[in-house]
Amino acid sequence: MEALKQELARKRKENDSNLKDNPTKYLKKSQLDSLTPEPIQTQPQEDTINKEEEPEAEEETNITDNDTKDFSISNDECIRRLRLKSEPIRLFAESDRERRLRLRALELLASSGNSKGQENDLRKALEGVGQAELEQQSKNASTAVNAKIYDQSEVEITWKMVKVDNDKLYATIYKWMKNMLRLWENTLSQRPDDVRRSKQGQLAAANQVQTANYLKPLFKALKSKTIQMDVLTLLGEIILYAQERKYQNANDAYLRLSIGNSPWPIGVTMVGIHDRSAREKISSGSVAHVLNDEVSRKYIQSVKRVLTFAQSQFPPEDVSQMVG
Repeated sequence: MEALKQELARKRKENDSNLKDNPTKYLKKSQLDSLTPEPIQTQPQEDTINKEEEPEAEEETNITDNDTKDFSISNDECIRRLRLKSEPIRLFAESDRERRLRLRALELLASSGNSKGQENDLRKALEGVGQAELEQQSKNASTAVNAKIYDQSEVEITWKMVKVDNDKLYATIYKWMKNMLRLWENTLSQRPDDVRRSKQGQLAAANQVQTANYLKPLFKALKSKTIQMDVLTLLGEIILYAQERKYQNANDAYLRLSIGNSPWPIGVTMVGIHDRSAREKISSGSVAHVLNDEVSRKYIQSVKRVLTFAQSQFPPEDVSQMVG
């Protein structure tokens, strides 16, 4: 019996020692405070982190310092260059050094050709109108001699050329469009100075310059004879009606060229998984060529501008043939 009591007492001592070494999940506040580390111990770690970040900051400052050393200009020169680029001369809370870096970035983008996205062609043409007006005064005589005007027999189109003899259409359309552009340019140059320098006069000149630029791909395709046959036929029909001063018919031909006359103008040829009875009615002549690409849209719309100018210069005898 005594041996059993001694064994129980020994077990109790072992359990008490285990409880002291391994506390339960519930702790007193004093025990919790004794277990938490002191706040002073975290300060050296923060110092090491800051020391690790300092070299990166030094590298960045070295890079920007090298850029400013390579691009060291005066403030007046920096302001002048920013104004030439239509940029603000100083942003909010921007220092002189940051302004030079901004100018450097703008010039690097401009040199790589990625500084401008899509540009307004009419605005670009307006910017060049003033310089073109100054150059025109000195070059009027030379351009009048060098500009070739084609005879009426060279630009005349017949229905035989439109329907059968398509090979002659390439040169005839090219010559007629060139004649109309030169006539348009001469008409604008003969305006009075006050009209030419007004806002409406500059817009008219910019419109002519833009139209001439948009028609360059068409002239190139006509020279190389790579234009689509249906587009060529409709262009010949438009010019034929314009020469006969039937501008309503020419406008109808232009609408067939630009948006087509089909219920599926985008050029869809399969509207389902089965062949329909009306599928053969969808032909290439009903396709909206203005939707092909941006280049086609521009020169087709320029053809309409030339047609409008032709109507203003050669009005029809029948008023019902007037458009607009």
